Amino acid sequence: MNKVVYFFVLTACASALEPPEACMQFNWDKLNAKAVEKVDVNLHGPLLQMASRFLGGAGDEAKIKQLVQGLKCVSVKSFTFDKEGQYSEADLSEVRSRVQGADWSKILDVQEKHESSAIYMRTDGKQSQGIVVVSTEPKELTVVQIIGPIDPAVLSELSGNLGIPKIDLGSKQKTAPGKKDD
Repeated sequence: MNKVVYFFVLTACASALEPPEACMQFNWDKLNAKAVEKVDVNLHGPLLQMASRFLGGAGDEAKIKQLVQGLKCVSVKSFTFDKEGQYSEADLSEVRSRVQGADWSKILDVQEKHESSAIYMRTDGKQSQGIVVVSTEPKELTVVQIIGPIDPAVLSELSGNLGIPKIDLGSKQKTAPGKKDD
């Protein structure tokens, strides 16, 4: 009987040490080997909170600091290749399969001739608990994970910060025909 009690106590202690909502882990070795340029940002729990302390208390830095406070993880994996065809849809199948479960919803899917972007969100019914962005171009692949409570309306505040690529989800303004930009 004592062994059973010790087992449950050790299991409870071990699970308490692991962050409850860490970023999903994937095997990036194949892409790492082919890429000519790599960006790998991994900010988890206490390290993420420590990094947020370096942000100022005014302006954009204050907004970013407030957004980061409740996050569990920010992970950015970006690969640049010297030629097209260095990665395939099969390389992304593990990522996409993990964000197509009952907890996740695809909230944006943009397909262009040679580029695509998708944003997946996990909610608890009240607020977002995670966002995954998958962006592909012929010679570039980027996967961003943000795990923790975050308001999607302010997601653009993190864009271009903490290693997250600049994500422009707004509409592009077109210049009227015959009119030049000054």
